[in-house]
Amino acid sequence: MIKANTDRKWLPLYEALASDVRLRLLELLAEKPMNVKDIAERLSLSSAILTMHVRKLEQAGLISAKMVRKEGGTHKMCALAETAVEIELPHAEAADKPYYEQHIPVGHYTSFEVFPTCGLATREKLVGQYDDPRYFLDPERVNAAILWFGKGYVEYKLPNYLLPSQEAEQLEIEFEIASEAPGANDQWPSDIRFYLNGVPLGEWTSPGDFGSHAKGRFSPDWWHPSMNQYGLWKSLRVNRDGTFMDGQRLSDVTLDDLRLDDKFWTLRFTVEDDATHVGGLTLYGAGFGNYNKDIQFRLHYSQRR
Repeated sequence: MIKANTDRKWLPLYEALASDVRLRLLELLAEKPMNVKDIAERLSLSSAILTMHVRKLEQAGLISAKMVRKEGGTHKMCALAETAVEIELPHAEAADKPYYEQHIPVGHYTSFEVFPTCGLATREKLVGQYDDPRYFLDPERVNAAILWFGKGYVEYKLPNYLLPSQEAEQLEIEFEIASEAPGANDQWPSDIRFYLNGVPLGEWTSPGDFGSHAKGRFSPDWWHPSMNQYGLWKSLRVNRDGTFMDGQRLSDVTLDDLRLDDKFWTLRFTVEDDATHVGGLTLYGAGFGNYNKDIQFRLHYSQRR
Protein backbone atom coordinates (compact mmCIF):
# COMPACT_ATOMS: atom_id res chain seq x y z
CA MET A 1 0.00 0.00 0.00
CA ILE A 2 1.19 3.50 -0.81
CA LYS A 3 0.86 5.88 2.14
CA ALA A 4 0.71 9.41 0.78
CA ASN A 5 0.01 12.84 2.25
CA THR A 6 -0.02 16.46 1.13
CA ASP A 7 3.73 16.63 0.65
CA ARG A 8 4.34 17.93 -2.87
CA LYS A 9 6.43 14.88 -3.72
CA TRP A 10 3.15 12.97 -4.12
CA LEU A 11 1.89 15.18 -6.95
CA PRO A 12 2.93 12.60 -9.63
CA LEU A 13 0.74 10.04 -7.85
CA TYR A 14 -2.30 12.32 -7.81
CA GLU A 15 -1.69 13.30 -11.43
CA ALA A 16 -1.48 9.64 -12.42
CA LEU A 17 -4.84 8.93 -10.82
CA ALA A 18 -6.53 12.00 -12.33
CA SER A 19 -7.32 10.29 -15.64
CA ASP A 20 -10.22 8.12 -16.73
CA VAL A 21 -7.93 6.24 -19.14
CA ARG A 22 -5.37 5.43 -16.45
CA LEU A 23 -8.07 4.31 -14.03
CA ARG A 24 -9.43 1.97 -16.70
CA LEU A 25 -5.90 0.72 -17.29
CA LEU A 26 -5.57 -0.10 -13.56
CA GLU A 27 -8.88 -1.96 -13.71
CA LEU A 28 -7.61 -4.09 -16.60
CA LEU A 29 -4.40 -4.96 -14.75
CA ALA A 30 -6.43 -5.97 -11.70
CA GLU A 31 -7.70 -8.87 -13.84
CA LYS A 32 -4.21 -10.06 -14.84
CA PRO A 33 -0.83 -8.72 -16.06
CA MET A 34 -1.03 -7.67 -19.72
CA ASN A 35 1.33 -6.52 -22.44
CA VAL A 36 1.20 -3.02 -23.88
CA LYS A 37 -0.22 -4.14 -27.23
CA ASP A 38 -3.17 -5.94 -25.64
CA ILE A 39 -3.90 -3.02 -23.31
CA ALA A 40 -3.86 -0.59 -26.25
CA GLU A 41 -6.37 -2.75 -28.11
CA ARG A 42 -8.69 -3.05 -25.08
CA LEU A 43 -8.64 0.72 -24.56
CA SER A 44 -8.75 1.59 -28.27
CA LEU A 45 -5.57 3.66 -28.04
CA SER A 46 -2.44 3.92 -30.14
CA SER A 47 0.72 2.36 -28.69
CA ALA A 48 2.35 5.80 -28.44
CA ILE A 49 -0.51 7.26 -26.38
CA LEU A 50 -0.72 4.18 -24.16
CA THR A 51 3.04 4.31 -23.53
CA MET A 52 2.61 7.81 -22.10
CA HIS A 53 -0.11 6.60 -19.72
CA VAL A 54 1.97 3.58 -18.67
CA ARG A 55 4.96 5.83 -17.95
CA LYS A 56 2.90 8.08 -15.64
CA LEU A 57 1.59 5.09 -13.70
CA GLU A 58 5.11 3.66 -13.41
CA GLN A 59 6.51 6.97 -12.15
CA ALA A 60 3.78 7.03 -9.51
CA GLY A 61 4.69 3.52 -8.36
CA LEU A 62 1.24 2.13 -9.19
CA ILE A 63 2.32 -0.38 -11.83
CA SER A 64 5.50 -2.16 -12.83
CA ALA A 65 6.57 -2.96 -16.39
CA LYS A 66 9.30 -5.26 -17.64
CA MET A 67 10.40 -6.79 -20.93
CA VAL A 68 9.56 -10.50 -21.24
CA ARG A 69 10.41 -13.04 -23.93
CA LYS A 70 7.19 -14.74 -24.99
CA GLU A 71 5.99 -16.62 -28.08
CA GLY A 72 9.14 -15.86 -30.01
CA GLY A 73 9.06 -12.12 -29.35
CA THR A 74 9.78 -9.52 -26.68
CA HIS A 75 6.79 -7.97 -24.91
CA LYS A 76 6.48 -5.19 -22.34
CA MET A 77 4.38 -6.75 -19.59
CA CYS A 78 2.55 -4.50 -17.13
CA ALA A 79 1.25 -5.48 -13.69
CA LEU A 80 -0.14 -3.75 -10.62
CA ALA A 81 2.58 -2.86 -8.13
CA GLU A 82 0.26 -1.82 -5.29
CA THR A 83 -3.01 -2.91 -3.75
CA ALA A 84 -4.14 0.38 -2.21
CA VAL A 85 -3.41 4.08 -1.73
CA GLU A 86 -3.97 5.80 1.61
CA ILE A 87 -3.90 9.59 1.78
CA GLU A 88 -3.26 11.17 5.16
CA LEU A 89 -4.55 14.72 5.41
CA PRO A 90 -2.90 17.26 7.73
CA HIS A 91 -3.96 16.97 11.34
CA ALA A 92 -2.88 18.87 14.41
CA GLU A 93 -2.58 15.90 16.77
CA ALA A 94 0.80 14.73 15.51
CA ALA A 95 1.96 17.77 13.56
CA ASP A 96 2.28 20.06 16.58
CA LYS A 97 4.02 17.62 18.93
CA PRO A 98 7.74 16.79 19.10
CA TYR A 99 8.78 13.19 18.64
CA TYR A 100 11.62 10.70 18.94
CA GLU A 101 12.28 8.67 15.81
CA GLN A 102 14.30 5.50 15.26
CA HIS A 103 14.93 3.51 12.06
CA ILE A 104 15.53 -0.16 12.84
CA PRO A 105 17.19 -2.41 10.22
CA VAL A 106 15.34 -5.73 10.00
CA GLY A 107 18.54 -7.63 10.87
CA HIS A 108 18.92 -5.87 14.23
CA TYR A 109 16.64 -8.27 16.11
CA THR A 110 17.74 -9.20 19.63
CA SER A 111 15.77 -12.43 20.02
CA PHE A 112 14.17 -14.94 17.68
CA GLU A 113 12.73 -18.40 17.20
CA VAL A 114 12.07 -19.28 13.57
CA PHE A 115 11.07 -22.37 11.61
CA PRO A 116 11.44 -23.14 7.89
CA THR A 117 10.81 -21.97 5.34
CA CYS A 118 13.23 -19.29 6.55
CA GLY A 119 16.21 -17.21 5.63
CA LEU A 120 17.72 -13.74 5.48
CA ALA A 121 19.82 -11.73 3.06
CA THR A 122 21.82 -8.54 2.87
CA ARG A 123 21.62 -6.26 -0.15
CA GLU A 124 24.57 -8.15 -1.62
CA LYS A 125 23.98 -11.83 -0.84
CA LEU A 126 22.14 -14.54 1.03
CA VAL A 127 23.26 -15.03 4.62
CA GLY A 128 24.18 -18.71 4.94
CA GLN A 129 21.72 -21.16 3.40
CA TYR A 130 17.99 -21.37 2.87
CA ASP A 131 15.79 -22.94 5.56
CA ASP A 132 18.50 -23.24 8.23
CA PRO A 133 17.56 -21.26 11.40
CA ARG A 134 21.17 -21.39 12.64
CA TYR A 135 22.06 -18.57 10.26
CA PHE A 136 19.78 -16.21 12.15
CA LEU A 137 22.74 -16.05 14.59
CA ASP A 138 25.35 -15.47 11.90
CA PRO A 139 27.35 -12.28 12.67
CA GLU A 140 26.42 -10.92 9.25
CA ARG A 141 22.72 -11.02 10.10
CA VAL A 142 22.97 -7.44 11.43
CA ASN A 143 23.32 -6.33 7.80
CA ALA A 144 20.20 -8.21 6.67
CA ALA A 145 17.72 -6.16 4.65
CA ILE A 146 15.12 -8.94 4.33
CA LEU A 147 14.16 -11.90 6.51
CA TRP A 148 11.43 -14.51 6.36
CA PHE A 149 10.15 -17.54 8.28
CA GLY A 150 7.23 -19.98 8.20
CA LYS A 151 6.33 -19.54 11.87
CA GLY A 152 7.93 -18.20 15.03
CA TYR A 153 9.00 -14.67 15.94
CA VAL A 154 11.65 -11.97 15.76
CA GLU A 155 11.98 -9.36 18.49
CA TYR A 156 13.67 -5.95 18.51
CA LYS A 157 14.83 -4.02 21.58
CA LEU A 158 14.71 -0.22 21.52
CA PRO A 159 15.97 2.42 23.95
CA ASN A 160 13.39 4.54 25.72
CA TYR A 161 14.45 8.17 25.21
CA LEU A 162 11.52 9.71 27.10
CA LEU A 163 12.58 12.01 29.92
CA PRO A 164 10.72 12.13 33.26
CA SER A 165 9.36 15.53 32.20
CA GLN A 166 7.84 14.10 29.00
CA GLU A 167 4.63 12.15 28.46
CA ALA A 168 3.90 9.81 25.54
CA GLU A 169 1.01 10.92 23.32
CA GLN A 170 1.13 8.59 20.31
CA LEU A 171 3.30 5.70 19.18
CA GLU A 172 3.70 4.95 15.46
CA ILE A 173 5.36 1.81 14.06
CA GLU A 174 5.61 1.42 10.28
CA PHE A 175 7.08 -1.41 8.23
CA GLU A 176 6.85 -3.37 4.98
CA ILE A 177 5.54 -6.89 5.60
CA ALA A 178 4.00 -9.88 3.86
CA SER A 179 3.37 -13.61 4.37
CA GLU A 180 5.98 -16.29 3.67
CA ALA A 181 5.11 -18.95 1.09
CA PRO A 182 7.56 -21.35 -0.53
CA GLY A 183 8.66 -19.18 -3.46
CA ALA A 184 6.02 -16.49 -3.88
CA ASN A 185 2.25 -16.73 -3.76
CA ASP A 186 -0.04 -13.68 -3.88
CA GLN A 187 -2.84 -15.72 -2.26
CA TRP A 188 -1.20 -16.99 0.95
CA PRO A 189 -2.92 -15.61 4.08
CA SER A 190 -1.05 -15.41 7.35
CA ASP A 191 -2.18 -14.19 10.77
CA ILE A 192 0.60 -11.97 12.08
CA ARG A 193 0.57 -10.73 15.67
CA PHE A 194 2.31 -7.70 17.13
CA TYR A 195 3.57 -7.23 20.70
CA LEU A 196 5.11 -4.28 22.50
CA ASN A 197 6.72 -4.87 25.89
CA GLY A 198 5.01 -8.25 25.97
CA VAL A 199 1.54 -6.75 25.49
CA PRO A 200 -0.39 -8.06 22.45
CA LEU A 201 -1.34 -5.12 20.24
CA GLY A 202 -3.47 -7.22 17.92
CA GLU A 203 -3.50 -9.49 14.90
CA TRP A 204 -3.52 -8.65 11.19
CA THR A 205 -3.99 -11.11 8.33
CA SER A 206 -1.53 -10.64 5.51
CA PRO A 207 -3.22 -11.61 2.23
CA GLY A 208 -0.15 -13.04 0.51
CA ASP A 209 3.55 -13.35 -0.18
CA PHE A 210 3.83 -11.03 -3.16
CA GLY A 211 6.04 -11.52 -6.18
CA SER A 212 4.20 -13.80 -8.60
CA HIS A 213 3.68 -11.04 -11.17
CA ALA A 214 6.17 -8.24 -10.44
CA LYS A 215 9.63 -7.64 -9.02
CA GLY A 216 10.16 -5.53 -5.93
CA ARG A 217 11.01 -1.97 -6.97
CA PHE A 218 14.12 -1.90 -4.75
CA SER A 219 15.03 -5.58 -4.62
CA PRO A 220 18.60 -6.09 -5.93
CA ASP A 221 19.22 -7.50 -9.39
CA TRP A 222 20.75 -10.71 -8.02
CA TRP A 223 17.59 -11.56 -6.07
CA HIS A 224 15.86 -14.50 -7.78
CA PRO A 225 12.51 -13.54 -9.39
CA SER A 226 10.75 -16.57 -7.87
CA MET A 227 11.47 -15.32 -4.32
CA ASN A 228 9.55 -12.89 -2.10
CA GLN A 229 9.54 -9.55 -3.92
CA TYR A 230 7.60 -6.98 -1.90
CA GLY A 231 5.14 -6.51 0.92
CA LEU A 232 2.51 -4.05 2.09
CA TRP A 233 3.42 -0.87 3.97
CA LYS A 234 1.56 -1.03 7.29
CA SER A 235 1.17 1.55 10.00
CA LEU A 236 0.47 0.68 13.66
CA ARG A 237 -0.60 3.54 15.91
CA VAL A 238 -1.17 3.37 19.64
CA ASN A 239 -2.66 6.30 21.53
CA ARG A 240 -5.05 6.84 24.42
CA ASP A 241 -8.02 5.65 22.36
CA GLY A 242 -6.63 2.25 21.35
CA THR A 243 -4.45 0.54 18.76
CA PHE A 244 -5.05 1.09 15.04
CA MET A 245 -3.73 -0.50 11.84
CA ASP A 246 -3.89 1.90 8.89
CA GLY A 247 -6.53 3.88 10.74
CA GLN A 248 -8.75 0.85 11.52
CA ARG A 249 -9.14 -0.25 15.15
CA LEU A 250 -7.00 -3.32 15.84
CA SER A 251 -7.52 -3.61 19.61
CA ASP A 252 -8.42 -1.66 22.75
CA VAL A 253 -4.80 -1.58 23.98
CA THR A 254 -3.77 2.00 24.85
CA LEU A 255 -0.51 3.71 25.76
CA ASP A 256 -1.35 3.22 29.45
CA ASP A 257 -1.16 -0.58 28.97
CA LEU A 258 2.38 -0.65 27.55
CA ARG A 259 4.75 -0.05 30.50
CA LEU A 260 6.42 2.87 28.77
CA ASP A 261 8.45 3.71 31.89
CA ASP A 262 10.80 0.79 31.17
CA LYS A 263 14.32 1.79 30.08
CA PHE A 264 14.07 -0.46 27.03
CA TRP A 265 11.10 -1.50 24.91
CA THR A 266 10.65 -4.70 22.95
CA LEU A 267 8.79 -5.00 19.65
CA ARG A 268 7.84 -8.50 18.48
CA PHE A 269 6.50 -9.80 15.15
CA THR A 270 5.13 -13.33 15.41
CA VAL A 271 3.21 -16.08 13.63
CA GLU A 272 1.98 -18.55 16.23
CA ASP A 273 0.89 -22.18 16.10
CA ASP A 274 -2.67 -21.44 17.22
CA ALA A 275 -3.35 -18.94 14.40
CA THR A 276 -6.06 -19.76 11.88
CA HIS A 277 -3.64 -19.04 9.03
CA VAL A 278 -0.07 -20.08 9.82
CA GLY A 279 1.43 -18.54 6.69
CA GLY A 280 4.69 -17.10 7.98
CA LEU A 281 5.98 -13.57 7.51
CA THR A 282 8.53 -11.60 5.53
CA LEU A 283 9.99 -8.31 6.76
CA TYR A 284 11.49 -5.95 4.18
CA GLY A 285 14.06 -3.28 5.00
CA ALA A 286 15.96 -0.66 3.03
CA GLY A 287 17.28 -2.26 -0.15
CA PHE A 288 14.40 -4.70 -0.72
CA GLY A 289 10.70 -4.55 -1.55
CA ASN A 290 8.76 -1.52 -2.73
CA TYR A 291 9.56 1.12 -0.11
CA ASN A 292 13.32 1.11 0.57
CA LYS A 293 12.76 1.75 4.29
CA ASP A 294 13.69 0.06 7.55
CA ILE A 295 11.22 -0.36 10.40
CA GLN A 296 10.13 3.13 11.44
CA PHE A 297 9.49 3.81 15.14
CA ARG A 298 8.18 7.24 16.16
CA LEU A 299 6.98 8.42 19.57
CA HIS A 300 5.15 11.74 19.85
CA TYR A 301 5.25 13.32 23.28
CA SER A 302 4.27 16.40 25.27
CA GLN A 303 5.76 18.11 28.30
CA ARG A 304 4.22 17.17 31.63
CA ARG A 305 2.51 20.02 33.43
